[in-house]
Amino acid sequence: MIELLLLIPLAATFLCYPLRRRWEVELVSVASSLLTLAAVGYLAYRVYADGTIDEGLLYMDILSAYILVLIAFVGLMANLYSVSYLGRDLEEGTISEVKLRNFHLFFQMFIFTMVLVGVSDNLGIMWIAIEGTTLASAYLVGFYDTETSVEAAWKYLIICSVGITLALFGTVLLYASSVSFLGEASDALSWSTLMDPAVLANLNVDLLRIAFIFVLVGYGTKAGLAPMHTWLPDAHSQAPTPMSALLSAVLLNCAMYGILRFHLILSGSAVGPEFSSNLLLLFGMLSLVTAAAFIILSKDYKRMLAYSSIEHMGIIAVGFGLGGSLAIMGALFHMLNHALSKTLLFFGAGNVLQRYRTREIAGVRGLAAVMPATAILLTGGTLAIVGCPPFATFLSELMILVGAIDSGLPVAAAYLAVLAVIFAAILYHMGRMLFGEADQKVEHGELGRGRLAVMAVLLVSVMVMGLYMPDALEDVLERMTSLFTGGP
Repeated sequence: MIELLLLIPLAATFLCYPLRRRWEVELVSVASSLLTLAAVGYLAYRVYADGTIDEGLLYMDILSAYILVLIAFVGLMANLYSVSYLGRDLEEGTISEVKLRNFHLFFQMFIFTMVLVGVSDNLGIMWIAIEGTTLASAYLVGFYDTETSVEAAWKYLIICSVGITLALFGTVLLYASSVSFLGEASDALSWSTLMDPAVLANLNVDLLRIAFIFVLVGYGTKAGLAPMHTWLPDAHSQAPTPMSALLSAVLLNCAMYGILRFHLILSGSAVGPEFSSNLLLLFGMLSLVTAAAFIILSKDYKRMLAYSSIEHMGIIAVGFGLGGSLAIMGALFHMLNHALSKTLLFFGAGNVLQRYRTREIAGVRGLAAVMPATAILLTGGTLAIVGCPPFATFLSELMILVGAIDSGLPVAAAYLAVLAVIFAAILYHMGRMLFGEADQKVEHGELGRGRLAVMAVLLVSVMVMGLYMPDALEDVLERMTSLFTGGP
């Protein structure tokens, strides 16, 4: 069944290539996203009900299943939104039918590589898959072929390739730490083999420490952790809106997933959890401070959302770095909440961009009058992303804050102070866009009911989870937390 899951987006990639008509391409792509979500849902249920699925090189545990559900769900939402968004670009002559075909072709390839990240048992194959996400998505970053988008695509390729090379060195060092005990075989990079207590106890401690540093910097580059984040604002702002949502909501989580796999190995070995936890806490706080500074100075609303993604990856890293059960559960929950909220916000930004024809915050005024439904949904997404109740992001950030208080007042005070600054800055920028008097040249009206329906699903999801957490989700979060804490 895992092989079938991988086959669905891969087959869609090749099926899209000979197609030329818009409706054919969209039908294949959307159907593939629906089937991917169905297959992920089935496999996630099997893992939830029966435990880990181990098929040699392919592997799914509760953490894998969680990441895959995020990939599949956000992928479907982005695909549905792209039908209207790119359709408008096509009607206006911004893109051709061939470009639209290419978008869906690379979109499905991108989904395939991210799914492969989640189901790889071998950490070497996981590295290949994470590098594959860069190659599959670079075309989509430079999709519009403008000078700025092509520059962003090259910057994305170069910086992430350098980062992934460092991660490769870390992976090789991990292999060197295990090969003396396991022998020169693929098992020396097998996640399920490495997590055996007998193996963990015999890993080379010094090599593990060095390996984690390289992996954290390498995959941290892809995850958007500061100071390795410099590709992210350009790529997120220049990519088509559905792609911006995927980059922010799930690609960053895939890179964080790679870091967490290594973090778990170090935590279970003789190194212990303190070394990797302290590094995660350091880079997490640095990301929060960096994001706050740039959000305050933001002039481009898509770049502001990109810096917000850096902030939230910092929040997640801080949660894992703190290490307590509540903080780790909050970080895991925040991966879901950020994915839903940021997807909603990028979709709203896409509506604004196609109506106002500018990314400049100063160029958008009177959004509440021009696009009232979009304004309502965008306001809800903004309140969610800054952590206002009753949205689920409030709960996850609060859980991490309580974990920070347990760890010490200075960390908690710094965490809360930075969040307060970002809270005020984002609300200020969004308020400028929502109110005021719009330029008379700006046409009034929404851009499609389908887009609004997709955005409403996302907003309702993050609101409902803030008011009521389903028992199954709570159980999943507890099970994943036990992987990190060693609990039952």
